[in-house]
Amino acid sequence: MNTRFSLSLIIGSFSLLLAGSCVSGKKITYYQNMQALEQEVAESKKSLEIKSNDLLTISVAAENLEAVQPFNLPVVGMPSTGDATRVSGQPQLQTYLVDGAGNIEFPVLGTIHVGGLNRQELSEMLEEKISAYVQNPIVNTRIANFQVTVLGEVNRPGTFSIPDEYLSLNKALGFAGDLTIYGKRTNVLIIRETEKGKIYQYVDLTDSNLLNSPFYYLQQNDVVYVEPNGAQKQGAAYNRNSSVYISIASILISLAILITK
Repeated sequence: MNTRFSLSLIIGSFSLLLAGSCVSGKKITYYQNMQALEQEVAESKKSLEIKSNDLLTISVAAENLEAVQPFNLPVVGMPSTGDATRVSGQPQLQTYLVDGAGNIEFPVLGTIHVGGLNRQELSEMLEEKISAYVQNPIVNTRIANFQVTVLGEVNRPGTFSIPDEYLSLNKALGFAGDLTIYGKRTNVLIIRETEKGKIYQYVDLTDSNLLNSPFYYLQQNDVVYVEPNGAQKQGAAYNRNSSVYISIASILISLAILITK
């Protein structure tokens, strides 16, 4: 075989190996082609709306505690760590599960529609209904399953449980350890679940107008995704086996040079 032809064949094979090791930067980006979907922007609200599958804690108080006892679920103790048969520790309020129709089953009052209300509206409605039985009741309502998920180019991605209903995007990113140096700050994606389905919005962390966005304050079950910037995509555009391929090709080229001598 012609040695020049052999050397050309090896070099050609080496080029093919390198080409095969390259991976499109698009393969490392989450939630692509979102622009093809119809975009719907949620209205800005001061408080979170209660949704299906939410867990609510509702406590009723009044000057006469015995009078409101029928309107409260029994307080339960949490199982001891590692032993579900032993109950100890700090007692906790039981939760109400909002069903698919947006209803809960409330003691004495029966079925109550809570979907679409915020905490204050629900508390006021219950106070009005319970007033028929108890004088001056006070109702405290809380959403117990408020969680957000932060993914992508952040230092500590994960799902975070929030003790209150006011969570800004910046604070959620703080829980995740802030963006890495490779995070794309001008194109952060937020995915939100609504009664009509999922909606999304891209926001620019460098734009002060973000403070007026309905997506600046997050809602329960929101997903925040930080896209990698161009440098990180380009760095990930090579297969992890590239170094192996290069080593093999170097050996082959070295052999070809020895053969041609």
